[in-house]
Amino acid sequence: MRHLLSPQDVGQYHAQGSLVPKYRLEPEVLSKVQNALETLLRDNPGVRPEKLVSAHIEGKNDEGVRGSQAFLDLAMHPPIVDMVEQIIGPDIVLWGCHVFCKPASEGYETPWHQDGHYWPIRPLATCTVWVALDPSTRANGCLRVIPGSHLGKNLHPHLHEDRTDLTLNQRMAEGAFDEAQALDLELEPGQMSMHDVYMIHGAKANTSGQRRTGVALRYMPASSHFDRSLKPVDGQSGVPVSFATRPLWLLRGKDVSGRNDFQVGHRH
Repeated sequence: MRHLLSPQDVGQYHAQGSLVPKYRLEPEVLSKVQNALETLLRDNPGVRPEKLVSAHIEGKNDEGVRGSQAFLDLAMHPPIVDMVEQIIGPDIVLWGCHVFCKPASEGYETPWHQDGHYWPIRPLATCTVWVALDPSTRANGCLRVIPGSHLGKNLHPHLHEDRTDLTLNQRMAEGAFDEAQALDLELEPGQMSMHDVYMIHGAKANTSGQRRTGVALRYMPASSHFDRSLKPVDGQSGVPVSFATRPLWLLRGKDVSGRNDFQVGHRH
């Protein structure tokens, strides 16, 4: 394992809940994934580009998206997994990948939320690596985080919104945090951010003339259980998911929980 994060980086992640590492994707790796993105968009004309769930599953998946091996390769890219290991330890499960592509001028807002509300992981633990494929700026709706909001591991109340112009239909209730403390994570293509499962985050709508795309790679420590019997927010998130058939990959180490299924969802 390469130690791409300094002790200060690791300390910042645990104290603040997010980090923009110094490491960037190698140009050839970035180019491959950018090309895969264009194919992904062509292959899924009926799917909102903010809702390309499980894009790392080759072919048509159970969540309505026709995905690509290129995104699985990105999720398994050794430098990225090395950094994740520095954050969550040596036993690593890849359990998700979501491409958020916000078209120019009409890209959906992602309301303030905590990921923990959506996921059937117990105990809740995930490091998300958000990889920019386009410039991600304040103007086009970059990721915004509330530093330190993961401390205490509290899931705050969320309200359901029946709107068709949101990436997610769950929004943080008023009063749980101070939006004035928000930090904009502006990224160039190939840069990435990392954030904790309890982190309060969101993104404004893209009303600019420039598309904004990021790939969210989801990793959990193998001490946690991906419990397929759980149905958090049970279809009310605005994003179709099939946790019952979602494939898991044990990338490193061993299944410490002893309860994760690495057979379901894989096409042999």
